[in-house]
Amino acid sequence: MSVRLLSGLAALALLGGALVYAHRRQAEPAPVRGADVAQAAAADEPRRGSAIDRTRDPDIRTAPRRPARAPLRPPSPLSQQFEQTPDLYSFAQSLRLRADAGEPEAMWLLTRVYDYCANYSNAPVDYRNDTRTLESMKLRGAAAMTAARTRVSERCARFAPEDGLGYPMIMVKRTEAAQAGSLAAEASLLSAGKPLDKTEDYRRNLTERVLRSKDPEAFMALSGGMGLAASGRSAGDRAQRVSGTQFSELAWQLAACRLGQDCGPEGSLMTSYCANGGICSQDPQQDFASFVYDAAIPRQGAEVVQEMVYSLTGEERMK
Repeated sequence: MSVRLLSGLAALALLGGALVYAHRRQAEPAPVRGADVAQAAAADEPRRGSAIDRTRDPDIRTAPRRPARAPLRPPSPLSQQFEQTPDLYSFAQSLRLRADAGEPEAMWLLTRVYDYCANYSNAPVDYRNDTRTLESMKLRGAAAMTAARTRVSERCARFAPEDGLGYPMIMVKRTEAAQAGSLAAEASLLSAGKPLDKTEDYRRNLTERVLRSKDPEAFMALSGGMGLAASGRSAGDRAQRVSGTQFSELAWQLAACRLGQDCGPEGSLMTSYCANGGICSQDPQQDFASFVYDAAIPRQGAEVVQEMVYSLTGEERMK
């Protein structure tokens, strides 16, 4: 058993079933910070318990999923292909041809493939062995994480260590994509603390451009820079209301889901969140929005987050 898996199991004991796989990613951090959501869920546990906790008692049913609203727009064909293709290596090969021709979206999505597959590709044998070990231990909550890791292994199976899918390479490629015109890549650099321009005027301008774009990829990419990391910074008049708090990052991610990002139970967001961060829904049919409202946000905070999402998407509140 690897040191990484042992550290994950230690975290599992401490969190009482949250199953946090505590290792640092060798690529860019997962879009949702597992620690932030774990803390939010733990803080709320004495009042209502998380979705995971409710599964302890067979007589207590999992909370009903929130009624889903149809996304405001369909995903782009390339984004949809990224989410659905069973062979990300082959998909990456096709993206490289378009990226070499200077296509911004292809350049951005190529970095998403690298990010999704980085942990597996850097040590495929260890990754698969750890997954089998986790499955054999039959721990409460392990099934969801095993399923997510297996999904990553299958989709990334043709990547290998020599592909060099490390964080430095991904950041170089994202910088190139941003310079070529990818708004999502530009937003991701800001979230990573490596913006193209470090001035506050640039930060505000970029945030406003993302808001106007209604681009779900850009919303999701910017989310990491709009949480506590944005505390004390000016984000522009409209975005200022959804920045600098513990729930702001989640609100930007939920807004991305409304705008067409794949936030389904087997989408890249939920998969990476579970496989890399160890924060997994125990309901295999639960999408990201349902999981967040069910396990990460106290009841008193749900309405606040909903208002943030409506503000970002420009929607009217659902009656």
